Amino acid sequence: MQATPLKDTVNYNYGLEKIFEKADDFLPMNGTDHVELYVGNAKQAAHFYKTAFGFQSLAYAGLETGSRNKVSYVLRQDKIRLVLTTPLRSDDPISDHIKKHGDGIKVIALWVDDARRSYEEVMRRGAVSYLEPVVEKDEWGEVVRAGIHTYGDTVHLFVERKDYTGIFLPGYTEWRSDHNSGHTGLKYIDHMVGNVELGSMNKWAEFYAKVMGFANLVTFDDKDISTQYTALMSKVMTNGNGRIKFPINEPAVGLKRSQIEEYLDFYEGPGCQHIAVATDDIVFTVSEMRKRGVEFLHVPGDYYDTVADRVGEIAEDMELLKGLGIMVDRDEEGYLLQIFTRPVEDRPTLFFEIIQRKGARSFGKGNFKALFESIEAEQARRGTL
Repeated sequence: MQATPLKDTVNYNYGLEKIFEKADDFLPMNGTDHVELYVGNAKQAAHFYKTAFGFQSLAYAGLETGSRNKVSYVLRQDKIRLVLTTPLRSDDPISDHIKKHGDGIKVIALWVDDARRSYEEVMRRGAVSYLEPVVEKDEWGEVVRAGIHTYGDTVHLFVERKDYTGIFLPGYTEWRSDHNSGHTGLKYIDHMVGNVELGSMNKWAEFYAKVMGFANLVTFDDKDISTQYTALMSKVMTNGNGRIKFPINEPAVGLKRSQIEEYLDFYEGPGCQHIAVATDDIVFTVSEMRKRGVEFLHVPGDYYDTVADRVGEIAEDMELLKGLGIMVDRDEEGYLLQIFTRPVEDRPTLFFEIIQRKGARSFGKGNFKALFESIEAEQARRGTL
């Protein structure tokens, strides 16, 4: 498939309803079903995400349930489901994935009403198959799954579960645990960001437009996302109902190595850089996560000197936000609050964004410079800038 520039590059003042209308919504989606990470030690990773992020035990698959090659722990917090999977043998393909990329996101699973039709439609439009439709059954009913390849080694699974009442999927059993820390207020996945090589952003934006029927919600160029030293470009792709949003980032030419280039170097290829998770009370969420050991990026000291002039009146106490390192931005619809963790792996790759939307449906453009300066400071300490 030859990449061509998208015609639906727009700004927010165009009107979100018109943008969603531009999505060729032949592939209706109900939301994100789950996200699966391949990790070196799923048991220990599960303990981290439960303790630090407030996820709860949900389901398990392993030797005890008949899975001979891998172990998976499923965690839930409100509408978010994380699956942490570890191989049991060195010759398993999952082991190859972890050796190359470290712990990282393999599967972004999309909840659909008809997995077979979803698969057939995207294949007809040029997708590359990862998993042909398969029906999995147990005493709780049946689930249909099918999948396609996307950027790098990342895949999308279509999950149809309208005829299933089990805990997660066939092959999983309920995971009972005495250790379940209280939740931290995380609600759902707001968006997930993919990093691709220089020159590949348009190709993958075109993929989501032509193959999956998405529309280009907004485009940021190197003038929007830059500092003195580095820059990147991004296109945000959304499905027809706006429940799935995938920003696609590529590096731009700068004086030093950008965060996207650092990611590509250490992940050894394109992949999902971060998961943005929504909360209704970011002060509570961040306060809880800090107490549990989650580390966040440090916001430059002068950021809060002018933020009130830029965003206007907000309901939150600005001094409290400053103390927690929470940033604020405003668009035509309202404002948002956001903060970014440091990488949650030893490789400087995967991290999380915590976001609270107070009407705003944008992505914090006014915070980009401060955010990138924070990331550059981290890169400088790592010697990778």
